[in-house]
Formats: sequence, structure tokens, C-alpha cells
Amino acid sequence: MKFVRAVWKLLVGIKDALVLIFMLLFFGALYAALSARPAPIGEGVLDLALTGNVVEQPARMDWADLAAGGTVIREHRLRDLVAAIDSARTDKRVKALALDLDSFTGGGQTAIGDVADAIRRVRASGKPVVAYATGYTNDSYQLAAAASEIWLNPLGAVVVTGPGGSNLYYKGLLDKLGVTANIYRVGTYKAAVEPFMREDMSPEAKENALALGQATLETWRQSIRQARPNADVDAILRDLPGAVARANGDMAKAAIQAHLVDKIGGRDAFEARLAQLGGEDADDEAGFKRIKLPAYISDKVDRDPDGPIGIVTVAGMIVDGEAAPGTAGADTIAHAIERGLQDGGLKALVVRVDSPGGSVLASERIRDALLTAKESGIPIVISMGSVAASGGYWVATAGDYIFAEPSTITGSIGVFGVLPSFQGTLQKLGLGADGVKTTPLAGEPDLLKGPSPEVNQLIQTGVEATYARFLNIVAKSRKKSPSEIDRIAQGRVWDGGTARQLGLVDGFGGMDEAIAKAAELAKLGDERDVRYLEPPKSFREELVETLAGEESGEPAETSDAFAAFARQPQAQLSAALYELRMILSGPTIQARCLACPPVTSVALRPRDVGLLDLVKAWLS
Repeated sequence: MKFVRAVWKLLVGIKDALVLIFMLLFFGALYAALSARPAPIGEGVLDLALTGNVVEQPARMDWADLAAGGTVIREHRLRDLVAAIDSARTDKRVKALALDLDSFTGGGQTAIGDVADAIRRVRASGKPVVAYATGYTNDSYQLAAAASEIWLNPLGAVVVTGPGGSNLYYKGLLDKLGVTANIYRVGTYKAAVEPFMREDMSPEAKENALALGQATLETWRQSIRQARPNADVDAILRDLPGAVARANGDMAKAAIQAHLVDKIGGRDAFEARLAQLGGEDADDEAGFKRIKLPAYISDKVDRDPDGPIGIVTVAGMIVDGEAAPGTAGADTIAHAIERGLQDGGLKALVVRVDSPGGSVLASERIRDALLTAKESGIPIVISMGSVAASGGYWVATAGDYIFAEPSTITGSIGVFGVLPSFQGTLQKLGLGADGVKTTPLAGEPDLLKGPSPEVNQLIQTGVEATYARFLNIVAKSRKKSPSEIDRIAQGRVWDGGTARQLGLVDGFGGMDEAIAKAAELAKLGDERDVRYLEPPKSFREELVETLAGEESGEPAETSDAFAAFARQPQAQLSAALYELRMILSGPTIQARCLACPPVTSVALRPRDVGLLDLVKAWLS
């Protein structure tokens, strides 16, 4: 037995030693990966392989993203992308830009416009910008139009359609399930709750959506005309099948005839062209000297500046409490502002809003933190991104000056609430519900028998009071009367150009103009240095991003010309289910714009949506 015990101890010791050695090697390699400096950037073509979409604030990756592999839609931070492109304009190492759009999934029109403007600046400097895709859609073609050469696969197509499409309406399904959607709202145009009370779009909502779509389409057209005056994009928008028929069924030839693209060629020909511009590299699988975008951003973009102008980002759904980047957690943002004030040195704040709103309480929490900063003498300038509506506009009222772009979607000044109850479901299942009350509101809201009239009145009164507060906040901010704001509110959504005419914003411009205005109000002279008031990445987040590696920037395989086009219905359905789940699991009273497009790909992540999620949302 002593021998057996000795052997066992030896084996345990060997096991412990191996575990210790493994742990030391693992953490040593991890430390080396996290502390290693990026390899020196050579010269060649800056490879803008935009796999995924462009957002204001990417959601940070987690272990589930690594496990999902290629199914997760990647996100490129707008400011990093624009800064990298602007740096490439004067960087002698960069001979040309390659705009690979085969795996590009889009972004808000304002964000796309900012990237396109940066590409045009590179093109104006004399450096070639070469774009390639198998299939171009609205967003990808707006980017490609800024390039000096547009390449299209011989079996490819340019399928631009303009804004529009169908929404899901749930009333028929809810009736079959016996679910009652108890609706509380204010605003003629507050279409957010219509999917729960109608089977189609109301005339008021349709009027608003059509006006917004036409304004968005005109802004998109102007962007294309500015970049490619000879492109007959209107002919494609009016009658794409006719244009293809005139080209004998050849969609690539139809694009050439409409001057939408310059070259027809496969990926090998595209990469050979890049080798001409940047030099050949036999060791690179693409065959040309290339500078990968993640490495270039690491080399050229300062992600932790320390200037006197603080940048606060309100991106994604506005929710109560703490939240990771990509979602606007009220406490997270408020604490970041408070820490910035406590650290000292802040002279002005620029708030970048790219949000359709969300929780009323959370929106007020962020606004209150901004007002506290303003009370200390710090001027606040609002910069609206692609969407700054409803709760996003609530936050914007704290600003001394509000910038928007003509393509910004804003307004949606209205309030609603949805409370599901299941009395019909119980009846269908043969179940009853009964009980006693010690007070009129005991056990309310009763989701089994339905809310009582007293509760309905109470919640509706709360919605109306919140709407009145919203009107007063906007009226005070815009120096108008509440009745004047009410006439342009009612939940209606406006494009940035109309919003400026109505006085909801002060001027047109992006982040550069907002930073300049903040410097002016703070009397900083020519000072334009900024600092980003965001929570730092945790060790876990750094580890996940390190393990993800640069492969996230590689373009995915593309099946055919309609691969990108076919993703839109799937994305639309996923986003609709995601929005439904968020409404039902969120606060009862919300300031939120569902007529606005999603501002983050979190709504498109497969693990976030599905029928089981939908059922759980109703029951939770």
C-alpha cells in the first residue's frame, strides 16, 4: 500500500507540475500578446476589407462571439475608420486604397456618408481608390461611388432600390394566441405601437414613412451625383429589369452601360490591379503588398487621447442601469461624464448621439448628468449621427447647440407603453383566474385577467404626463412654447434637413464641426484635442479581442451577385423580432422610435432572436 500511495503522490505531483507549467505558458503567451507592439507597417495598398458594418460604437466581443465564428456580424468604429482613411491620404507608405465590399453589410446613411467623404478626400489627393464587389446594394454602392475605380464581378450586379419595405404587424397572431396588447400612447404618428394594434400601417404612419423615405433617397442620390456625375442611377432605380433586358440579360453589362461601374473583372483581376498600384508580394495570398486595416488603425489612430474636449457617445438602445458599449446604459454614460468632471481638465463636451431612444427614465438620467456638467460652466454641443430620435432627442435637449446631417433621422417626440395580458390565452386553454383584492390596485396590473380600468387610467395618465414633460423639455431647449413643439411632435419622425427648418436642430455638420463649435463656446482658440469618456476595456474583453485576431477583417466568401441583396429580408426579420422582444421586456413607458432603422448590428446577431425569445419576451 505504501508503494501505491507513493506512486499516487508522484502522479498527482506530475499532474500539478504540468498544470502549473501550462498556466505559466498560457499567461506568459497572453501577456506577450497583450503587450506586444504591432509589427511595423510596410508600404503598399491599404486593404479596406469592410467585413461587417459601420457603427458609432461597436459592441465589445465576448466568448459567444468567438464560439459563433463567422456568423457574427463584425462592427467597424466610424471614427477609427475615418481617421485611418484620412491618415492614408498623406501617408507615403500607402500607395492606394482597396475598398473590398463583398462582405459589407451597411450602416446608417450618415455614417456611410462620413466614410464616403473621407474616401473622396483620398481620391482628391491623387491616390487611387479601387472598389470591388460581386453585388452592390444601397450602402455599398454609396461607398463605392466615392472611389476612383469601381470593379464588378462579371457575374455581379448593382441592385440599388432606395429606402422602403414592409414591417411586421402582430395583431392577428396575438388574437390567435389570445394575447391582449394593452396600448398606452400619445402622438398621432407614434407608429411604434401600431404592430400590436393593427394588421397594417395607418395612413398617418404611411405618410410619415413615405416623406422620410423620399428625403433619405434624395440625400443618397445627391451623394452619388457628387461622386459620379455620369452615373445614370435614376434609370436603375426606375426600371432595373428594363436596363438588364436592354443588356441582353447581362446585369454587369447593364451596370457598365449606366456608368455605375468602370471595370468588369473577377477577384483575381482586381488583385492584379492592386499589385500594379502597390507592388507585388508573392508571400501574400492576395498577391499584392497590402496593409491590413486593423494593423493600420493600431499604428496611426490614437484611441486614448487626452484633450480638453470630452466626447460622450450615446449609441444604441437607451436602457436603465449599466450596459456594455453598443448599448447606451444610462448609469454607464452618466458615471463616465462624472469621472471626466472629477478628473479635471475638461473644458467642453461633445455628445455624439446615434440612438432611436428607449427608456424614458434612462434618457432623463443621461440628460441630468449633462445638465450637471453644464452647471459647472462646461458648454455642451450635440452631434447627431444616423439616428437621434425619441429618447435620443430627449438627451440632445441638454445641448447648447445641436448639429445634424441632412440624412439624420430625428424627432419622434412621443411616448408609448405596451403591457401584454393573457386572459384570452387562458380562456383558449380552459384555465381560469380569480382572487381577492384588499385595495382597488391590489394585484395590479393583472396580466392573467387583464389590467383593471383604474390601472389603465393610471398608466395612460403617466404616459400623457411624460409626453407633457417631453414637450416642456424640448420647448425650453429650443426656445419655443410647448404648443409650438406639440404641432411638430406627436411622435412624427423627421429627416435632418426638415428638422433644421423646424428649429429642432441648429446647423448641419458632423463631429469636426461639433468639436470646432465646442472649442469656440469654451474659448479654446485653435485647440481641438479631445478625450473619449468611455469605460476602459476589461482584461476579459482585451483577451477576447486578442484571441479573435485580425482574421475578423478578412472578406468572407461570396456566393453570387444577390448574396448581399438576399441578406436584407433576413436582417429585417431578425431586427423586427429583436425590437419586439426589447419592447416587451423593457420599461412600460418608453420614448422610442421604431420607425427608425436599427443603429447597431446587435439586432442582427442570430443568438439574440428567434421564436423562443419571442415567447419568453411575452411571458417574462
